[in-house]
Amino acid sequence: MPSLRPRLLAVLVALWATQPGSADPRQDAVARAHRLELPTTSEPLPGDPLTYYAAAYSQVLCQALFITGLDLEFAKENVGFFTAPYAVRAKLGTPEVDAERRAVRVSVPNGPVREARDVGGQGCIALPIGESAPYFNPKLVTSALPDAAKTDWPMGDREPAQPIPPGVNWERVQAATNAAFAHADGLTAAFIVTWRGRIIAEHYGPGIDAKTRLESWSMGKSVTASLMGVLMQQQVYSLWQPAPIPEWQSPGDPRATIRIADLLHMSSGLRIRAPYDPDFDPNGPYPEHFYYYTGADNAFHYAATRPLQWPPNTVGRYRNTDPVLVNYLIRLGVEGKGLDYLTFPQRALFDRIGIRSMVIETDPYGNLLTQGAELAAARDWVRLGNLYLQDGLWNGERILPEGFNTFVSTIAPAWLTDHNPVYGGFFWINGDGNWPLPKNAYFMAGAGGQYTFIVPSHDLVVVKLGHYRGNERSDQDLKEALKLLLQAVPGHR
Repeated sequence: MPSLRPRLLAVLVALWATQPGSADPRQDAVARAHRLELPTTSEPLPGDPLTYYAAAYSQVLCQALFITGLDLEFAKENVGFFTAPYAVRAKLGTPEVDAERRAVRVSVPNGPVREARDVGGQGCIALPIGESAPYFNPKLVTSALPDAAKTDWPMGDREPAQPIPPGVNWERVQAATNAAFAHADGLTAAFIVTWRGRIIAEHYGPGIDAKTRLESWSMGKSVTASLMGVLMQQQVYSLWQPAPIPEWQSPGDPRATIRIADLLHMSSGLRIRAPYDPDFDPNGPYPEHFYYYTGADNAFHYAATRPLQWPPNTVGRYRNTDPVLVNYLIRLGVEGKGLDYLTFPQRALFDRIGIRSMVIETDPYGNLLTQGAELAAARDWVRLGNLYLQDGLWNGERILPEGFNTFVSTIAPAWLTDHNPVYGGFFWINGDGNWPLPKNAYFMAGAGGQYTFIVPSHDLVVVKLGHYRGNERSDQDLKEALKLLLQAVPGHR
């Protein structure tokens, strides 16, 4: 694998740190992006946005009922607001649950009925209007690992008896757990902490346990990074090569210069509307950022046909197009090796580190939407976090390329240029100190308060999952819990 350029990135970090602060860096970023913008346009998505919201609502409820196991009324009030906002739900028809078909239907007034079905191994899929099944044959995906209850942690769930590790303040660990659940309206569902790989705290909310698959949203982007890392370790791809997207291979296509690293850095420059853009207008057209979940379309082809808005690696923007395209490359790479695509994540990554619960959903064409359409139990997220804490090694086996964790946890150059030191390679970074953790802590994050924090200086991995409505309150509780955890375990760098 080519060099990860740590020296260059370290220089960029130092340059950012010495730049004078702006009175309004957000507006500076908008002005800079405007100066760099290319003369391209993109047509708004067709149809009534309510049809997309109805598809999302049906999928969210399908997940909640048939994958997580929540009560319907609880789910309607508390989960999945990201693609199916609570205020919009009142404008749609009453959800209809078909338990026999494991389906949920939501109607649009004077419009179509949208349906999502639990198809098994690929979870709940939002179907095209008028269709009762996806355009591919779903495949049951099961772990090849032995019974977790009979297998020691971390490959299983059996925790061997161990002496209390010296230096851990157990009173503060318990206080941190209590803090994470301090307010009932925070709706915290799961909280688990490992120190040096050992579980030192674990607690669940009402009706949730260690096996419950919970909505995780954009923590899946870090799964995408991991699957690409596996393929890089297998020498299928390299970070700095141009991304071999088939739709970009015509002579003179400027998108052919976009590198895989640019996609991982959320810096491709491709044009879509996304709610995290600093100049996003919520009253504008329906954002393409959501369409990758709700469009019931070929997500890979749609992403690959977006035009450039800026030259690659010049502007950093949190947009779903980039992880969708990395998922596209993963499919191309896996099938190019003659391997089964739908089972590849389980066989090539999850089985190797003890993950059994992860469900990754697809579009109707069988394209894995790991940018945020996945559900998993908290213990499995903590396993993935520990893979990064251990520099991609697991039980002595190298799963991710050496130094890949450095790449994903180093601030992306285009984000540095905008004085926004919060994003690396499909992982967030605590570069702005928003969380009471060292600035080199990095984390997976998903809408509605889903987090996996990796804190190398304290050998910690912290997972918190929650029901969407409680997001703001649970974030406050989590910050207090993180403060206490740093006091509970020794730091070393």
